[in-house]
Amino acid sequence: MAVPGGARRQPLLLLLLAGLVHSASAMFMVEDGNGTTCIMANFSAGFQTNYNTKSGSKNVTFDLPSHAEVLNSSFCGKENASDSSLVIAFGKGHTLTLTFTRNATRYSVQKLSFVYNLSDTDFFPNASTKEVKNVSSVTDIMAEINKKYRCVSSNKIHMSSVTVTFHDTTLQAYLTNNTFSKEETRCEQDGHSPTVPPTPPHPSPTLAPEIPSVQKYNVSDTNGTCLLASMGLQLNITYEKTDNTTVTGVFNINPNKTNVNGSCAAQLVTLELWSQDNTHLVFQFGKNASSSQFFLKGIQLKMTLPNAKTPTFTATNSSLRALQASMGNSYRCNAEERIHVTEAFSVNIFKVWVQAFQVEGGKFGSVEECQLDENNMLIPIAVGGALAGLVLIVLIAYLIGRKRSHAGYQTI
Repeated sequence: MAVPGGARRQPLLLLLLAGLVHSASAMFMVEDGNGTTCIMANFSAGFQTNYNTKSGSKNVTFDLPSHAEVLNSSFCGKENASDSSLVIAFGKGHTLTLTFTRNATRYSVQKLSFVYNLSDTDFFPNASTKEVKNVSSVTDIMAEINKKYRCVSSNKIHMSSVTVTFHDTTLQAYLTNNTFSKEETRCEQDGHSPTVPPTPPHPSPTLAPEIPSVQKYNVSDTNGTCLLASMGLQLNITYEKTDNTTVTGVFNINPNKTNVNGSCAAQLVTLELWSQDNTHLVFQFGKNASSSQFFLKGIQLKMTLPNAKTPTFTATNSSLRALQASMGNSYRCNAEERIHVTEAFSVNIFKVWVQAFQVEGGKFGSVEECQLDENNMLIPIAVGGALAGLVLIVLIAYLIGRKRSHAGYQTI
């Protein structure tokens, strides 16, 4: 059962801005057989993907409807201790599933899954196939036991060909009293909440370094340039230290201490970065012939961690779908983007500008802006429009008042 959110009164201007940027939030709850609530979630979400039509590939964006419903396949887990799940359904056969897991100190959304039905013409008009697709990914959504997870900022999660963006999220699993806890764990995108007493989270975050330097990268062969990229790179790694504490380390890629290599092939373009601190980071770009698009499909990492119980850290994911644009064009995003590679590893990318495969004359092609930048442009437009409306209302009220005051005088 879905309960529409946003019941609190807000200033008219804030409501106007929220409506322009993303859809209204909704409340979703899962109860066990005794009617006890074990999962509560309040958020809005947007979806971005592409699909094939008879006239070619088509990009589509849509929001999670506020009237979406919680399916009976949702469950609380055995004795509120094992894995639990929230399954949200909308449209004609679309489901968004959040699978929760826990240990002694924290719980997390271990996996986010999305099943979508291309035969639903409301969301996928003129689709060339009627198949049902299933994509999934790990997430960085986690909180301490008996605390709610809170994230006001947008959180993008890439799942193969689909990107889901969560907005203004509050959720909690393994509830003990049928309602949200007053204490909360804030997401990394928000930083620490000033209203919550500083409690050491699990894992304990290390102090984040400065924003990484933006560096230009070029991969070429005898046929010319196959990759142009400009970006700053930051690695987030959760690992266990020698004293058995779990920390999240944040490491910048220093361009001045990094060697660059790469390769060009018909279906795969590779960028390899070798740092002097024994960090080997690999980006793999693929392309979709039917949609004539390139995208980041894989990230690999091998590095040595400081004071780690297992010093050598490795991670790989070859089913990503990020930094996507049409062939011959470039992808650019001034906003910070986070790409989740594994449950323990993600990459923050700053001021990215990239183009793979068809790079004419060694220069970037026409720009395709990311959704985050487009949303950021809407805010000043909305503010300007709202202020202009307020000025117009004040002016009209002034003119009416002035007319009435003149009408009150009589000629002597």
